[in-house]
Amino acid sequence: MASGIRKYIPILEWLPAYKRSSLKGDLIAGLTVGIMLIPQGMAYAMIAGVPPIYGLYAAIIPIIMYAIFGTSRQLAVGPVAMISLLVAAGVSSIPNIDADTYLLLAITLSLLVGIIQFSLGALRLGFLVNFLSHPVISGFTSAAALIIGLSQLKHLLGIPVPGSSQIHLIVIGVAREIGELSWLTLLIGLGGMALVIGVRKVNKSIPGPLIAVLFGILLVYFAGLNEQGVAIVGEVPDGLPAFSLPIFDWQIWKTLMPTALTIAMVSFMESISVGKAIQNKHRGEYEIDANQELIALGMANMGGSFFQAYPVDGGFSRTAVNDQAGAHTGLASIISASLIAITLLFLTPLFYYLPNAILASIIMVAVVGLMDWKEAKSLWKHDRKDFYMMLFTFLTTLIFGIVEGILTGMVLSLALVIYKSAYPHVAVLGRIPGTSFYRNVKRFAEAETKDGVLVLRFDAPLYFANADYFKDQVRQMEEKAQTPVRLLILNAESIVGVDSSAVRMLRQLVEEGRERGRDFALAGAIGPVRDILFKNGLMDMIGKDHVFPHVHEAVEQLTGEGCSDQSKRLAWQVGVDG
Repeated sequence: MASGIRKYIPILEWLPAYKRSSLKGDLIAGLTVGIMLIPQGMAYAMIAGVPPIYGLYAAIIPIIMYAIFGTSRQLAVGPVAMISLLVAAGVSSIPNIDADTYLLLAITLSLLVGIIQFSLGALRLGFLVNFLSHPVISGFTSAAALIIGLSQLKHLLGIPVPGSSQIHLIVIGVAREIGELSWLTLLIGLGGMALVIGVRKVNKSIPGPLIAVLFGILLVYFAGLNEQGVAIVGEVPDGLPAFSLPIFDWQIWKTLMPTALTIAMVSFMESISVGKAIQNKHRGEYEIDANQELIALGMANMGGSFFQAYPVDGGFSRTAVNDQAGAHTGLASIISASLIAITLLFLTPLFYYLPNAILASIIMVAVVGLMDWKEAKSLWKHDRKDFYMMLFTFLTTLIFGIVEGILTGMVLSLALVIYKSAYPHVAVLGRIPGTSFYRNVKRFAEAETKDGVLVLRFDAPLYFANADYFKDQVRQMEEKAQTPVRLLILNAESIVGVDSSAVRMLRQLVEEGRERGRDFALAGAIGPVRDILFKNGLMDMIGKDHVFPHVHEAVEQLTGEGCSDQSKRLAWQVGVDG
């Protein structure tokens, strides 16, 4: 019973066994990530379209909830650029809402995302994320990074540009207002970018974004740049986030549901991929459970929604820093959340003079790493079909928007799975001379086929979606054969399952063939497939003497080559020649 509880509440597993030797690493990692979170959280909140303080709110309760329920010891949960943009794209598409309603909808979105993720985890449906192919995700991520970067031009240039997740609208908006460009704001932003990049090159462990924040605050404060038109964060409320209820309105939930589903899938995909990448460096210490990760993210988002947090997930850069700084357990995350809480209680007045351009510069530097040009080059060289899928998702996201792009990508991924399942690979096999091995005649030129014998291999489960395709392939191969096919042998080694539609099709194939004088044999069928064929009576119809462990035995026995009875071999030859 206790072990079952620990499975669903992993903190009960690592906390009682906590080693004092881990404290130093957890403390340093927790403080380092917490320092990173302060500027990043405020910056990403701007992407989401909510006041910067809500980025810090999203870095307390969700982090603690994940530390309790998550299976990764190093994953750093909190606000990230991609999810922030999805929040902005989904909520801003709702017409005629004021700032307060916008904020409440963003928080409600966190509740919906949490419910979806928790439900998927509880139902053990974590495998669903596998239906999002990597080229689709890469195309979507690259396009989203470009949109995120361009969306910050209004803060970097100091010009008013309407928010949008469509690249052409952003470009048009910037072009219309470029005459109002604030050179002072631009210089501050470029200075912030130079600082973040420069510090990173000197030492990656130094929090470049925090240094840029300090630079911007001091510059504006002592030079009085806010009085010269430089936009600043302004008054930041102090204190911890208060308990508040999201919106419980079914009509609003229905409106937000497409965005919530998108965020739930994307955030889980990003979190699980980052978590597994880090876990590979800690093999033997713990195992990541995909379904429990869904539950943990769901609890993080649901819990955060009652304390004014918008949706979160596991960020790559902070997770990498967390691991490099020496995090051993989820205590590091709890320490990070504690640092954010202390900041909210005592340090918020310090951010009054923080220029928006600095936050924009932090965002623009961060999203550059999301642009996956290497993947595009690799796919162009090695897999053009996947390249075009990546390109289509990339362009769809840029032109039609973030939500539309990822939904299109999901449809493309599912369509590809369905296509490959409905039209799998079918090979004609021939014997490699001097051996008992049968291989694809298109790949092995030396493979020999026997007149009147057609050996086919079907590389997929045989079921309703591809049963007719298989039958059509048999018909086409028979028509292409130089001599009439007297024996059809199905190499079933690659068939991992059959359903009733496939059984019906095979029955028809056997009956129609025998009417035309064509025999049928089965080779290499695995146990579960044989069980189904026995239950449906098809094995009796085929005949147990026509079922073989390997193709070679089937050819030898049924053509008479492996039989000492010379008359049987001659009978086969007469049948073929005649």
